[in-house]
Amino acid sequence: MRVLAALSGGVDSAVAAARAVDAGHDVVGVHMALSRSRDQFRTGSRGCCSIEDAGDARRAADVLGIPYYVWDLSERFEETVVADFLAEYAAGRTPNPCVRCNEHIKFEALLDKAVALGFDAVCTGHYARIAVRDGADPAHSAGTADVRELHRAADPAKDQSYVLAVMGPERLARSMFPLGDAPSKAHVREEAAARGLSVSAKPDSYDICFVADGDTQGFLRERLGARPGDVVDTEGRVVGAHDGAYAYTVGQRKGLQIGRPAPDGRPRYVLEVQPVTNRVVVGPAGALAVAAVRGTGAVWLAPDVVGDDDGDGDWFGCAAQVRAHGDPVAARARRTSGGGVRIEVDGDLRGVAPGQSVVLYDGTRVLGQATVEGTERA
Repeated sequence: MRVLAALSGGVDSAVAAARAVDAGHDVVGVHMALSRSRDQFRTGSRGCCSIEDAGDARRAADVLGIPYYVWDLSERFEETVVADFLAEYAAGRTPNPCVRCNEHIKFEALLDKAVALGFDAVCTGHYARIAVRDGADPAHSAGTADVRELHRAADPAKDQSYVLAVMGPERLARSMFPLGDAPSKAHVREEAAARGLSVSAKPDSYDICFVADGDTQGFLRERLGARPGDVVDTEGRVVGAHDGAYAYTVGQRKGLQIGRPAPDGRPRYVLEVQPVTNRVVVGPAGALAVAAVRGTGAVWLAPDVVGDDDGDGDWFGCAAQVRAHGDPVAARARRTSGGGVRIEVDGDLRGVAPGQSVVLYDGTRVLGQATVEGTERA
């Protein structure tokens, strides 16, 4: 197969590309330039997509003996991922930019361009597994009619299936995740060192890549401007002030500018962000408990479980996860008309904000994904 390997400049993507070469594929490396001034996108181990990363990706391609290109996707990244991030926070919602990047950049812009150029699949360094029914080989089934399933990675600590669930079945059919069976990140680093890849000891990037200093509130304030308003309790009494409601998210405890203690003396948490009135509502931890979640824009990867019609479906058992490294909770769900989903929670789920991604699992298998539209409190 002709495989396009996405090389971020990190150790994971380099080893994934190496494994694709070992499997006998015709591999070409590509680095995605996501900013016109990429030097601002990395501070130590924060962020990614810097000039340093592009150089590391090129050196990895040289070691592997594969062609290497840089694709400028900065305009698409700004228009989709960054713009969505700002718009969602301005609307009082809590977005996940990694989910949007996978949706619009890595498995839309990148993969679609790869297919147009005649590639059979895109290979990335994500930690997730693909299983193919009827005993087919996942490495050789891209683009075929085989039913592919997305599963959690072998290493739970590195599993990235949560941010990949948005890709949908068509793009899953043209994806390869060679690190899905890796027992640990340490094992991947050892393999990189054995292959002579200089990125074997490179620190992992983390946090939001376009907020390299980690100050999300500062980034929002710079882009959206100061919008002073009130912090109120559940009775509407003013208990504090803020510089912008967009900087708060449901479940947040730290950073609240509250001038008076709660009547019971216990900590207060953000319960709601109201962009129209520019108010932040705070209350006790117990008010964060969620009994049901309403999702929109659902993407399904398991029609055999959830059904394949456009109307209301049957209930099915599952586990729901609302954060990339959060604990899944027992639930039941059904698809609803208009591309939605209703999830009723059996376990303890707290602090779910509109805009978050909710992913449904059956064991290790990803059933589907949706964006949280609203919740019903327990």
